[in-house]
Amino acid sequence: MDTTGMQRRDFLKAGAAVAAGGLVDARLVLAQAGPYAEMSAVQAVAAMRNGEVKAEDYAKALLERCEALAGLNAFITLDRERVLEDARKADEKRAAGEALGALHGLPLPVKDSIDTRDYRTTSGTNALRDFQPRDDAAVMKPLRAAGALVLGKTNIHEMSYGWTSNNESFGPVRNPYDRSRIPGGSTGGTAAAVAARMAPAGLAEDTNGSIRIPAALSGIAGLRPTTGRWPQHGVMPITPLFDAVGPHARAVADLALLDAVVTGDTRLAPATSLRGVRLAVSPSYYLSGLHPETERVMQSALARLQDAGGEIVEAEIAGLAEMVNAMNFQVQTYDTVPSVRAYLKGQGVDITFEDILDQMGPGVRWVFENFSLPGGQFYPARQAYEDARKVVRPKLQATFRGYFRENNVQALVFPSALCPATRIGEDAETEWGGEKRPIFVVYSRNVAPGNCASLPGLVLPGGLTADGLPVGIEFDAPIGKDRELLGLGFALERALGPISAPNV
Repeated sequence: MDTTGMQRRDFLKAGAAVAAGGLVDARLVLAQAGPYAEMSAVQAVAAMRNGEVKAEDYAKALLERCEALAGLNAFITLDRERVLEDARKADEKRAAGEALGALHGLPLPVKDSIDTRDYRTTSGTNALRDFQPRDDAAVMKPLRAAGALVLGKTNIHEMSYGWTSNNESFGPVRNPYDRSRIPGGSTGGTAAAVAARMAPAGLAEDTNGSIRIPAALSGIAGLRPTTGRWPQHGVMPITPLFDAVGPHARAVADLALLDAVVTGDTRLAPATSLRGVRLAVSPSYYLSGLHPETERVMQSALARLQDAGGEIVEAEIAGLAEMVNAMNFQVQTYDTVPSVRAYLKGQGVDITFEDILDQMGPGVRWVFENFSLPGGQFYPARQAYEDARKVVRPKLQATFRGYFRENNVQALVFPSALCPATRIGEDAETEWGGEKRPIFVVYSRNVAPGNCASLPGLVLPGGLTADGLPVGIEFDAPIGKDRELLGLGFALERALGPISAPNV
């Protein structure tokens, strides 16, 4: 039986149900949902709402998988009894005939920089190891109101300040496709959990690739919403200009479901074909200097998109590198420490930024001291920061508006990362073709324009390298076109096809 094809058809059916007006239609019966671990979020919620599956049984199955795959180190906090208690309450609610939410009984792994009232929030750093927030982050409230449960708090790159999730305080997260390699960061734990089938979807957060790089390297789907679309209050910040909470999942339908619950925006027209869809590539910026295997998978993906009817439009973005280089790190590094101080003050805790800095792992501490503290050798000048915000950003956003309009394209397509997952421990640089390359370049260059310009970005698996490592393909759309991008995502997902699950 072609179970992979069956599952993808089910995802599309589920997306169509979402588009028809209900986030999860109680009449949606997926006869061949498969084992719990392979169910999508839409499938699982439908089965629990219909009474075909008990929330407690589903939670037990996911917890057993989490425990069996503990060696991936995807979670910082996993409380089996609390999850099962919450699942039993969901079952009791259904048995009592109460109204059920769109995420009824769905356990979600949550990045451990997002506040949860009933779980500690460490942000992956020692000084906050026992920090218990007073309230949920704003993004958690609509999710819980819709019936979602917290499966656990996932491991991250310390303070979300990197792309590897090689956490010096809580240990490295391991990629399910190759445990010697990184899953990407900073939301490595959520990505690893979703890829390893510990959960169908989860919460991530992206400042400069922290949703998109883990999705790309771990072989899953991810959505970085337009900046400001998802609420940020109650999340350990870096900069309000870039920070964006968003979802990880294995199917576009699940991304669309979570986006609808959080935003209340249920508009969705799932594309059934790419015929007539124009997708742009800007080769000189996004396609130069790629790892040979990333380049091969990217070219294969473009061919599949064309075979499905899409038109690939080659058009360069004038001055893109100069604008991004004048904005990206200037804004992040200047804003981080004041933003962290404000977060701590808002929490009313005795912990200070100095306490956090004093207990940081050496690698992340070096970055803070040299990039994000006044007097550091790479700390930006005030004028450069102001120019980045007030001059460069509006210019960059205008450039992208003009680019999408003048080329009549629906999305810009490129590989999120310049290379596949690097080995754990390669924190500063990696090498291919006899050339050493900084990690911040290979995992930041292609995603940076999107966060600098506030664009929504959808990452989908594009294929596997010869060594079996995932390569993610990103589609960036105009500001505010999140639901249109998700709708297009159904056809993109079908055209690209599935990749093999990790053999964990």
